[in-house]
Amino acid sequence: MAPKSPLRPVNHQAANHKGPAPRRPTREDAEAAVRVLIEWAGDDPDREGVKGTPSRVARAFEEYFAGYATDPVDLLQRTFEETDGYDEMVVLKDIRFESHCEHHLAPIIGRAHVAYLPQQRIVGISKLARLVEVYAKRLQIQEKMTAQIANTLDEVLQPKGVATSRMLGAFRTDPSTRREFLAIIGQPAGATLVNV
Repeated sequence: MAPKSPLRPVNHQAANHKGPAPRRPTREDAEAAVRVLIEWAGDDPDREGVKGTPSRVARAFEEYFAGYATDPVDLLQRTFEETDGYDEMVVLKDIRFESHCEHHLAPIIGRAHVAYLPQQRIVGISKLARLVEVYAKRLQIQEKMTAQIANTLDEVLQPKGVATSRMLGAFRTDPSTRREFLAIIGQPAGATLVNV
């Protein structure tokens, strides 16, 4: 028997559905679906070169979509309030990410820049990269991923502002703060960020 998948995707339909939640497909169901796709493409799923492909694809999907198994809010819960008055911009730039387009499952590879202005709470800088990874490891579109990252940081840290290509708080209302962030990541002051 194949190992149980560690993925636990959020089922938004089940949340609004009265009665028992729909049955989640098993690993065997996923492998059978890949076999069907191989046949549909015109190949023989029992051919030597592709015999193990359904299992390999299922394992790859567990890695590609591991972000569903992590709650991004929980990820940011360990914060630090002792900042010794630090109120400068916290920036992590060039965070490499790999994702998949929710429309075609096509790969998306990019770099994200994330910043926030602390108010009372800060988070370890590695958590910013991890937050990007959690949202990237889900079916995505760039605009949604950007909003999710910014909104989660804003909700959990309650900073003075958050900046990705979506700017909130002081990054949206204060042109000098916005310019400083864009200068740090190497973008011209009037640029629209397209990297996330």
